[in-house]
Amino acid sequence: MNFIKTAALSIFLAASLSAGSTLALAEEAVTAANDVISETISHIEKGLAEVNKSDLSAANLHLKAARAASEKITGHDAAVKEANDHVVKGQIFSKKGDVIKSAEELNKAIALYKSI
Repeated sequence: MNFIKTAALSIFLAASLSAGSTLALAEEAVTAANDVISETISHIEKGLAEVNKSDLSAANLHLKAARAASEKITGHDAAVKEANDHVVKGQIFSKKGDVIKSAEELNKAIALYKSI
């Protein structure tokens, strides 16, 4: 009888500890995903600022970094793909020297990343 009580208590403790550690890992994953999204937005905003100053080479570096950071984002595949397409279009317009269209595309990308 004591053996059954001890075994049941052990199983209960093991289950409760594993549930708590799983929850902690899930919270860390959400925090990491939010950090990557924030990093991507930050690079796009810096690139947008450089585009508005007509410093297109610095803008290109920030936009490349934003595209690299966006590859680390998991989930929300459709929104990330669409936002990344806007970043690419913004890069193309900035290389052509079209500051207005580039800024429009980058603002669209920022809005999409913020919606994630």
